[in-house]
Amino acid sequence: MSEYMLAPSILSADFARLGEEVDNVLASGADIVHFDVMDNHYVPNLTIGPLVCEALRKHGVTAPIDVHLMVDPVDRIIPEFAQAGATYITFHPEASAHVDRSLQLIRDSGCKSGLVFNPATPLSHLDYVMDKVDMVLIMSVNPGFGGQSFIPAALDKIRQVRQMIDESGYDIRLEIDGGVKADNIAEIAAAGADTFVAGSGIFGKGQDSDPNGYDTIIGEMRRQLG
Repeated sequence: MSEYMLAPSILSADFARLGEEVDNVLASGADIVHFDVMDNHYVPNLTIGPLVCEALRKHGVTAPIDVHLMVDPVDRIIPEFAQAGATYITFHPEASAHVDRSLQLIRDSGCKSGLVFNPATPLSHLDYVMDKVDMVLIMSVNPGFGGQSFIPAALDKIRQVRQMIDESGYDIRLEIDGGVKADNIAEIAAAGADTFVAGSGIFGKGQDSDPNGYDTIIGEMRRQLG
């Protein structure tokens, strides 16, 4: 899978005009809407739930919605996000008592499934579930807050997962989240990522500070990706 996809994280958007913000980044060339769902339990922050996802669908957003669950436990809320219009639902293996079951629940709910790996989480969780995974998300920051700096060791993890995906023969996206900017996205892509979450790296360069809106920063990311 070679198509690069940009996934702006709405965690960094202006929530007072969220529908407009999402419309604008998609019109500027973004591909996926990324949801950071935090529960003030698994991570030390509290963000958004299924109602926001449903509201964006009702607003008219048709692009894929990529829901990253930073919640513990995950199983109860998976069907709610599926019903609200999620396309991908990813979760952390530490937050599920039965990873295989949670992955299957996502697929049974009509969504694409994925696992998320924190900087210190071993990739061995993938060993027996590659056939149930549509996306692997590598965290290049510790989850819980936006605006953090990229952890360089994530590049080695991306390379390892890219090799695992290629050897598996499955059609699995490899996503990176945390500190992704125009000045490091090419290096991240070279390591093997094909899907890039950026919050402050896109919304922080947004409409109010740039007369060209999001066109400039998304265009620069595209140029860096070649």
